[in-house]
Amino acid sequence: MKKIILFLFVAFVASKSFAQIFNPVSWDFSHERVSESEVDLIFTATIDEGWYVYSQSCGEGPVATEFTFKNNDSTFILVGALEEGTPLNEFDPNFETILKYFKNKAVFTQRILVNSKDSFVISGDVYFMTCDKSQCLPPEAVDFSFKISGNKKLANTARIIEKNNSADVSDSLWMLFFIAFLSGFAALLTPCVFPMIPMTVSFFTKQSKTKANGIMNAIIYGFSIIIIYVGLGVGVSSIFGADALNNMATNIYFNIGFFMLLIIFGASFLGAFDIQLPASWTNKSVEAEGKGGLIGIFFMAFTLALVSFSCTGPIVGTLLVEAATGGYLGPIIGMLGFSLAIALPFALFAAFPGWLNSLPQSGGWLNSVKVTLGFLEIALAFKFLSNADLVLQAHFLERELFIAIWIVIFGLLTMYLLGFLKFAHDSDLKYISVSRLSVAVLTGTLTIYMIPGLWGAPLKIINAFPPPMHYSESPQGIGMSSITKIPDLKISTDKKLHLGPQGIMVFHDYDQGIKYAKEVGKPVMLDFTGWACVNCRKMEEQVWSNSKVKQILTNDVVLVSLYVDERIDLPVDQQFQTKLAGKAKKVKTTGDKWMVLQANTFGTNSQPYYVILDNNENQINEAANYQDYGTVAKFEDWLIRGIAEYEKLNTK
Repeated sequence: MKKIILFLFVAFVASKSFAQIFNPVSWDFSHERVSESEVDLIFTATIDEGWYVYSQSCGEGPVATEFTFKNNDSTFILVGALEEGTPLNEFDPNFETILKYFKNKAVFTQRILVNSKDSFVISGDVYFMTCDKSQCLPPEAVDFSFKISGNKKLANTARIIEKNNSADVSDSLWMLFFIAFLSGFAALLTPCVFPMIPMTVSFFTKQSKTKANGIMNAIIYGFSIIIIYVGLGVGVSSIFGADALNNMATNIYFNIGFFMLLIIFGASFLGAFDIQLPASWTNKSVEAEGKGGLIGIFFMAFTLALVSFSCTGPIVGTLLVEAATGGYLGPIIGMLGFSLAIALPFALFAAFPGWLNSLPQSGGWLNSVKVTLGFLEIALAFKFLSNADLVLQAHFLERELFIAIWIVIFGLLTMYLLGFLKFAHDSDLKYISVSRLSVAVLTGTLTIYMIPGLWGAPLKIINAFPPPMHYSESPQGIGMSSITKIPDLKISTDKKLHLGPQGIMVFHDYDQGIKYAKEVGKPVMLDFTGWACVNCRKMEEQVWSNSKVKQILTNDVVLVSLYVDERIDLPVDQQFQTKLAGKAKKVKTTGDKWMVLQANTFGTNSQPYYVILDNNENQINEAANYQDYGTVAKFEDWLIRGIAEYEKLNTK
């Protein structure tokens, strides 16, 4: 009798712990007035024992904590980056790497400048993920709102000018400067720019009366080049503004526009046509050189920028596109790095003309540099097309197609460098130089390295460019045959099945999956999963890959995979308010919809979570998770028992 009581007690406790809605993080939002014009917005997360929340820059794997301000209509200005406390930097067993996260309590602070004499409301949301040592909950967005009193010192028409804190330069801007600097050197080695060096040196040598005068003129010439290009960066930032530039990274139309622009630039570099400015601009600039003095030197630098535009224009355009993600300072920093690389050689050789003897002679190798840059422009263009495709979820440019395109591009580049291809402006290649062969080895190696990516290899060296692994035609890769038969796709649902993990056909919509299951007379297996769920990927790779499990999932059930962290917004008429664990919850995205479905129907919000339903949407047997059913034997047994119960119900 005692054993029976003990057994029942353990079963009761297990069932309660298994079907549990976790809510380990609560947020408090407050603000402190620093001065009449400055306010600190304070976001405080109280975290239950054993759980943790990730830093804003936690590392690769989990979803970093992210704050979004939705109504910045110039009533306030963000000052600097959103600050956080010192996170722990420890090993995370869920992602099997060292990550940054907070335990017990996390405080985030954003200072703002109050730019309105009237009171206003700041609203937005904080998007975060929480984990314990064995599992992670789906990312959640919590709305916040602050009511801020106006700045009484402001006159009716006064506006606070945003502070330019040059000391607080982010790592991304430094990286942008470095890339721009290298791009400037690449532009220097093009047939439009390189031959201009000896011409410029000759001019300064003849015009300067003394060596000191020549050095001073060379310095002014170099600064003039920098002023011209930085002025272009300032113009781009002023026209578009910081918000517009930051939105470019995810805006569909901007990304498609960038794709087309880079294709045009790449074709120009390959020799299809030249991108030139009106000849009248160059003529007027040359006329202004005759005035002499500082103005003459400045217009000489301006003439260089105009004459070399057919080579530098595509690089500058590409650089400005990349710099857009750096906000207002991005284009300015980008042009500073680019112009510095251009200006330094001109200024140095003009100051020390004897160094010219160490320069290689102009020749066909300059056009080879230009063509190589053209190939790189075209390769980069497909990154922007991929961005647009991911935002649209159009699945036009999936991972395999992207990699295949890059294999062709870099394969052709390798053939060109080795002399097997020739373009319009190329001279005869009598022999291959060591430097050209070295670049060919690098591009050829990259080409071969990318080929296994067609069969599902992660390609860590270039993983920032192709679509993610899950955005793929087939997780098995091109050419891999399935051991199971793909079911008939001629169904009466609004949307067809999707290719899911291990090449198994899945639905991503609950209602469509239920409807199809009724048509074909099969049970439904709900798969509550997430794009950022590590245990979900482990289950799919280690358990679903088993031949027997895969055969059952493909042929014997209708698999419905619902991603609880999908951030696609629902239509406005489908958004609604509900309660989750006793708290108000606004369902705004597709992921919210599936998370609420899981929590309110099955009493838990952890993933992966598997449920088998009959055609009346009733649960057949116990649900399965990774912790208790994460082996092939246990998961296969669970599937077989569920299907057997379904067949038993249908024979009654």
